[in-house]
Amino acid sequence: MHTDDIAWNHACFDWGAMLVENILQPLHRGEAVQFRPDAWITHHRPGSITIPAGADFVWVEGTGVIRGELAPWLDASVWMQGDLDEQERLLVARDGDSPEQLEHVANWLLEELPFMWREQPWARATVIVAGPPQIDHDPDTELVIAPPTSP
Repeated sequence: MHTDDIAWNHACFDWGAMLVENILQPLHRGEAVQFRPDAWITHHRPGSITIPAGADFVWVEGTGVIRGELAPWLDASVWMQGDLDEQERLLVARDGDSPEQLEHVANWLLEELPFMWREQPWARATVIVAGPPQIDHDPDTELVIAPPTSP
């Protein structure tokens, strides 16, 4: 499941309790999830976040998953280290560089960067994958994995 679906028209990072209550707790009880966030209803977004009962594995993907309040609910976590400039280039390639999109990204970073420094997800991660581009490895044939750093 994607955290963007929880955060959609809600908040960049203030969705942890909603994720726990409506998705992670039911999954831990072995129940199915059929959840329509309030913002989906308010903004007439169709569908729901749906996960079948008894799923052997659920991947919760997105910035902000590795945080203190969610730690008791996660069996493992993977921090994908990336270069901020490269991430911005990829984002522009995917979503464009209209003034509205650039404003959205700037507003996102105003929340994301303080969140990252406060939560330090790389220090909580079970596994850290890759790293900044200056690591000496062949990205086509090698995967760089490092142990988490101490907080």
